[in-house]
Amino acid sequence: MPLVSTGELVTKARAKGRGIAAFNVITLEHAEAIALGAERAGSPAILQISENAVKFHGGRLSAVAAAAAAVARASSVPLSLHLDHVESVELLRAAHPEGFSSVMFDASKLSYADNVKATAEAVRWAHERDIWIEAELGKVGGKEGEPPLDAHAPGVRTDPAEAAAYVRDTGVDALAVAVGSSHAMTERTAVLDHTLIAALRDAVPVPLVLHGSSGVPDEEIRRAVASGMVKINVGTALSTAFTGAVRGYLEAAHPTVVDPRKYLAPAREAMAGTVERFLGVLRA
Repeated sequence: MPLVSTGELVTKARAKGRGIAAFNVITLEHAEAIALGAERAGSPAILQISENAVKFHGGRLSAVAAAAAAVARASSVPLSLHLDHVESVELLRAAHPEGFSSVMFDASKLSYADNVKATAEAVRWAHERDIWIEAELGKVGGKEGEPPLDAHAPGVRTDPAEAAAYVRDTGVDALAVAVGSSHAMTERTAVLDHTLIAALRDAVPVPLVLHGSSGVPDEEIRRAVASGMVKINVGTALSTAFTGAVRGYLEAAHPTVVDPRKYLAPAREAMAGTVERFLGVLRA
C-alpha cells in the first residue's frame, strides 16, 4: 500500500472522534513490529523517527527512513512516516527528500517568543512543500538529556489562551500539549488533566497530540481521546517490550546464543503485541 500522509490519518481520526497512534521507530525490527501490530489490529498507524533515533544511526536519516518507508509500503493497512522531535533545521529540511509527510518541529526549549518565531519559519518552509507540522507548547518532560520534570509542577501545563495565540501566530497543523504525561515513563501511572484537555480542544482549531503515552493507563488514554486528544505518541512501551523479550530469552534459557535473530524475533513479536494492544485501546 502506498504511504499515506500523517495529516490525512489525523484528520480522519479527529472527524470520527477517535485517536491515531504514532509509534517510535529505532531499528528495522521496530518498523516491522509496528506494521505487524497494525495489521493484526486492522488499524492505521504512524511510524515516527525521532531526531535522537537519527543520531543513534550516526546522524544519517536516509537508511532508517528508507527502511521504515519500505515496511510501510508493504503493509496491508495505511501507515504514514513522521519525523519527530526535530530541533535541527537541517534535519527538518532533510525530511522532504526522504518522503516524510509530517514533522514535529520542537522549539519548546526556547523562550515563548523565540519558539513562535522559529516554528513559524519552519511552518512556512514546510507548507511550501506540503509537509504537515506539529509543534509543542508547555513542558512534556523526560526527553533524553533533560533533567527530570514533575508533570504536575506549576507552570508546566499548557495554557489554553497561550495555545490559541501560539497556533494563530505559527500556523502549525497540530499541537503537542502538556497535560500530565511525561516522556520515558516505564510505569503506567500518569494522571491526565482531562478538564484542561477539553479546554485546549475548545481553544485551538488544530488536533491535539499526547506525548509520553507509554506512561498513561488505558482508561486515561480513552478519556483523553474523548476529551479531545487525537495523535497518541508511544515510544518507551516498545522499548520496554523489546528489552524485556531479549533479556528474558537470553537470561532464562539461552545464555550461550550468539545469533541475534534468535532473540530479535521474540523482541519484534513483543513489540507487535504492544502495538496491537495500544491500537485496541484507541479502537474501544
